[in-house]
Amino acid sequence: MELGFIGTGTMGNAMARCLIDGGHQLTVHDLRREATTNLCEMGAHWADNAKAVAEASHVVFLSLPGPAQMEAVVLDPEAGVLAGLRPGSALGDTTTNSPKVFLQVAAACRAKGIEVLDMPVSGRPPNMTIMVGGDREVFDKHLAVLDCMGKNVFYVGASGAGCTAKLVTQYLGYTNLIAAAEGMLIGAKAGLDLTVLAQIVPVSAGSSRAFEGFPGAVFSGNFPTTGTLDIIAKDIHLACELARDVQAPARIGDIADDVLQRAQVQGLGHYGHQAVVRILEQMAGAELRAPWPE
Repeated sequence: MELGFIGTGTMGNAMARCLIDGGHQLTVHDLRREATTNLCEMGAHWADNAKAVAEASHVVFLSLPGPAQMEAVVLDPEAGVLAGLRPGSALGDTTTNSPKVFLQVAAACRAKGIEVLDMPVSGRPPNMTIMVGGDREVFDKHLAVLDCMGKNVFYVGASGAGCTAKLVTQYLGYTNLIAAAEGMLIGAKAGLDLTVLAQIVPVSAGSSRAFEGFPGAVFSGNFPTTGTLDIIAKDIHLACELARDVQAPARIGDIADDVLQRAQVQGLGHYGHQAVVRILEQMAGAELRAPWPE
């Protein structure tokens, strides 16, 4: 099948490689052409803009930083995806997106006869999870292509449901990270040996996936200077907005949102997301530093 992929950063590039490995013809575009070099070496075709990708494709996939970028890439009247897609073709958005923004873009696509799926992802290809919203018939039609990229592909419901499911999972994961940091700081200020406490947590009621890499990432204090804090901050903020839209409580999320935004203000946005611990350390007047095997 002739497919297009726009946004070939860390996640997008890996998904695009899966599509090529699956035997599909691929046309690609990214703001940084060098981000597509390996894909073109594998046989993908470069396009100068999103419209050109769409003109060459039956289905266009997006992997973009957030709602604003996704909306602009699709709806730009001169060079956007919608300007190039033909009626009967499809758009699959893997961006962690706002359901409201996605629904607005989806309406514009459907008005021109374009099928749409919101399909945000979690994990790493080809073993990642894909959460898909849209018409069931459209999902079934494209399932074989989605299976090229993900191990766990879920049909969640109508358009926007995929976006919602992804925000819920991000909310659960990263509020849990904040809770882990606060719990460890309680232990530190109470005088516990953090190395021992970090061994207790995984075999106790405190066990969580968020804690699995916590000691290794935090105890040295050497947080990566390139990472995902900005991305996580965006996702938690979107999740809290969604909670307000549906009138659900998000008190823990509001705390996480505040702490992550404080980290961004202090210039930590491009660090690994665990660097948010620095803000909590400042609040506690204590640091989470302890020996931990590499």
